[in-house]
Amino acid sequence: MGKSFSKLLSAAMITALCGTASANLTGTVTSTDGNAIEGADVTLLKRNKSTTTDSQGKFSFDQLTRMIEASRSAGSFSLTNGVLNFSQNGSSPVQVKIFDLVGNQVFAQTLQGSGSMDLNSVIESQGTYLARVKLGSAQETIRFNARGNYSGSLKQDRKALFRLNNNMDTLRIVKEGFDTLKMYLANLDTNLTIKLSAVSSGGQNEETFAFGYALGNAPRPSKGCGKNSSINSIGTVENGQKFQINVGGKNRIFFLTLPKNYDNSKPHKVLIANHCMGSKAEDFVHHSPDYDHPTPYYGQQNLDKNGDYIFAAPQGNDNGTWNGQEDHDFVNQMITTIQDNYCVDTTRVFATGFSFGAMFTNSLAQHMQDRLRAVAVYATADYNIWLPQNTGKPIAWMGVHGKNDGVCNYDRAKTSALPRILKNNGKAGADGKFTDASSEKPTEINGNTGHVCYDFKTVDERFPVKWCSWPGGHQWTAHDNGSMSVGAGWQETWVPEEVHKFFEQF
Repeated sequence: MGKSFSKLLSAAMITALCGTASANLTGTVTSTDGNAIEGADVTLLKRNKSTTTDSQGKFSFDQLTRMIEASRSAGSFSLTNGVLNFSQNGSSPVQVKIFDLVGNQVFAQTLQGSGSMDLNSVIESQGTYLARVKLGSAQETIRFNARGNYSGSLKQDRKALFRLNNNMDTLRIVKEGFDTLKMYLANLDTNLTIKLSAVSSGGQNEETFAFGYALGNAPRPSKGCGKNSSINSIGTVENGQKFQINVGGKNRIFFLTLPKNYDNSKPHKVLIANHCMGSKAEDFVHHSPDYDHPTPYYGQQNLDKNGDYIFAAPQGNDNGTWNGQEDHDFVNQMITTIQDNYCVDTTRVFATGFSFGAMFTNSLAQHMQDRLRAVAVYATADYNIWLPQNTGKPIAWMGVHGKNDGVCNYDRAKTSALPRILKNNGKAGADGKFTDASSEKPTEINGNTGHVCYDFKTVDERFPVKWCSWPGGHQWTAHDNGSMSVGAGWQETWVPEEVHKFFEQF
């Protein structure tokens, strides 16, 4: 909803809404062949309420607060599974126009009285569309697809279609082996029958977007799927192999660790670990445990219990730093080389790094949003690093920073690095363009023990942003034992598990 629309409704909403009531949302989740699905995660995204289905596939949300509207309606509409239902109390017709996401009009018709129309019947192909519904002098533009639900109503004393925001929510159902389903609910006091489709290799049942992918999207196999690697390692190290590629006339080194059960028919996720200043790539493949290298690849390999990830560690300069464009080109070509020779899910490539490695990771995050799904940065900063022109696209981003960091200033990271990410990550409008979420501020740790992780509320759900603060110094292995000295308590660090959960939500 645009700012001007919000201002138009603000005063009217005070008089239009006069009370609250409770609603009970229940439902049953089955497969397309009718079998109950147990253990599906069911979430109301706006209210941040979750539950799981029982052995019969049933779920329920009780005592949901909903608003009661008192003002007289001149008309209403709903969009459910692509079917538009409309009615008006006066004589003004409902005008409906449908556009694709590049602005081409694919349908236009004026509808009289009350009734329904299946918009899917006038759409030639699957995808996301914009429906412009107009009643008299009021109009609303709705983004929808075949599974999208929406409702709204026109009040006689205003010039816009009124969305019943307090009574709406988005229901998301997630179950491994099935396509993730999102339903836009106009009525929370209802019983739903929901069918989930088994995961399809090409993601044909997913909602599509002009940029990025749906949460829980089906993997997109790389060129390396179904074939053996044609690149030869130049050496073997403990826990990995060493490779060399030529980038811009310069030989560059990276290390690779495949899961023990690597299968060239299964698309794997990729995690790139960027080393910090004073370390080198090989240190993140194998190293005697210490506070910078507790376990391989920033602790992520130990958490990969099912062998879902391929791990990569690129080598920067010999002094442990990173350059500008040439290092971006190197990582870009490294990703291509990995995807061409191994079976990779091209939609789930992640990167992480500490200190100078965090600054380099953050630099990649502003330049390679089309190749990286998400990044996690530990003690990042905006100085001593080449920062390219931001492409203006969103990226999922997680930051961990000690408030007493004397090397990479905490406040500078919070007021510079973080807002530049948030600027592109605001919820997309009806036109599909992402908005600026940089005005939202995180909740921070206040004290000498523990930590606080804040999930931003105004960002698009497909591009989440998380900010974790703790009372420590320049150390990525944050811990809760109350000590702020470097090295103390790193064995109990909570960071790897938080980062693993952040990456696994995609």
